[in-house]
Amino acid sequence: MSATFEKLEGNMADITITVPAEDFKKACVDVYNKSKGKFQFDGFRKGKVPMAFIEKTYGPAVFYEDAANDLINKTYFNEIKDLDLDIVSNPDISVSQIEKGKDFIYKAKVATKPPVELGDMSAIEIEKVDTEVTDEDVEKEIERRLKENSSKKEVTDRAAKDGDETMINFEGFVDEVAFEGGKGENYPLVLGSGSFIPGFEEQIVGHNVGDSFDVNVTFPEDYQAENLAGKAAVFKCDLLAIKETILPELDDEYVSDTTDFETVDEFKADVRKTLEERKAETAKRQKEDRAVEKLVELSKMELPDAMIAYQQDKMIDNFGQQLMYQGMNLQQYLNMTGQTRDDMRDQVKPEAEKQIKKSLVVEAVADAQGFEVTEEDKAAEIEKLAKQYQMEVDKIKEIMGDEQMEALALDIKMQKAVEYIASQAKEV
Repeated sequence: MSATFEKLEGNMADITITVPAEDFKKACVDVYNKSKGKFQFDGFRKGKVPMAFIEKTYGPAVFYEDAANDLINKTYFNEIKDLDLDIVSNPDISVSQIEKGKDFIYKAKVATKPPVELGDMSAIEIEKVDTEVTDEDVEKEIERRLKENSSKKEVTDRAAKDGDETMINFEGFVDEVAFEGGKGENYPLVLGSGSFIPGFEEQIVGHNVGDSFDVNVTFPEDYQAENLAGKAAVFKCDLLAIKETILPELDDEYVSDTTDFETVDEFKADVRKTLEERKAETAKRQKEDRAVEKLVELSKMELPDAMIAYQQDKMIDNFGQQLMYQGMNLQQYLNMTGQTRDDMRDQVKPEAEKQIKKSLVVEAVADAQGFEVTEEDKAAEIEKLAKQYQMEVDKIKEIMGDEQMEALALDIKMQKAVEYIASQAKEV
């Protein structure tokens, strides 16, 4: 078995893989053994029709397609491992030779990692990130924490207002016709949350429990369901219940009962410190992101279409995995939103290109600077993971296999490169 390659223009390559005739013959026999039960001829018991008889009847190519697919699946990844190619796409497979008694030969057209001409890092200028924590920031954070210990109170003596948690029935109509997905019963909705179509929640404000009323809205032009985008709709609504959020009173007694502090002043000081640390970390990430994005703008590279397509599909598949945790699959989501997979591919293409460019630039900097990952680096990262998942360090090491450790080392190397790029940026 052998594999050779030819580099093509546009960071593409043609790989030729040759499988010996004996292996191809064996693959055909394997396909015959798996499928012989499907063939029936007079004079033969089911599953006992000789291979030669089937080939004579249907032609020698009767088993070729399945045999070829089996061989490609078994040989492709093994054969490309030792090639001096950095492959960044799925292969476009074509069969060059498939004939009884001869070697099986197929080609795989692939994209290869494009070279990067790095821009001048001394020219990186980014906007300075604000890290100041204001009194308003502290008060908002305290209110958020108080809400975590809040209670709900049924309201019957006043109209709904912003911030209330309501329970509604609704059904939507466009041109007096109910549309799919526009109906809900006993639906919880926090007024002011912005979780519904713009203008919907505001029209519930002022109504009382037991009211039935119409809510008139217009779907945004960029609404995900194209059949509704930009259209006026009427929702028939019933307001079933209103609940008001009651916040606990912030005093020394509450603080001592619910926190590690004794006084409100101590509690507020800790909240401010936490916010300052959080803002500093956020600012660090923003500075890194902006610096990398600027370096991407200053750098040059040519992305093969197949590389972009691979990233698009990976992003869509990852989104499909996330949907599964919510009890939905990708096809159900596409049906609900009136989209096709190709529509999604068009939507994610700009982000796919952006992600690829950022990754290539960071890798190029890491290689240019010769960053290495030490055992101390890996130990420190594993320690972070152990704290994050509240597990013992040894248990994390036990769980992580060789591939995961390699991925961890690569992440550390890339982070070093990101931090280096950020260190070269001028804040203006």
